[in-house]
Amino acid sequence: MKICQVERPLVATNRIPGMEHKHLQVVRDGSALAVAVDAVGCIPGDWVICVGSSAAREAAGSKEYPSDLTIVGIIDRWPPEEDQAPESERGRG
Repeated sequence: MKICQVERPLVATNRIPGMEHKHLQVVRDGSALAVAVDAVGCIPGDWVICVGSSAAREAAGSKEYPSDLTIVGIIDRWPPEEDQAPESERGRG
């Protein structure tokens, strides 16, 4: 699984029949951009959990679905690494 941030929707009206009409999102994984099938209905700016490989195909709807990255969850609270204080500065209690 990966944590990514949704950048924007991707519209591709010309698709192979097996892709059906599932929504696609451009996601940022660090400095790289990728396209993911949106199985949960996220919006730009959302932090999401993505799965790859055979898990991505199953999450998109079937083992035959042509996906290698699928969004399977929206993270409710996610402080990006640059916003996290070092452990020594976090309060305990």
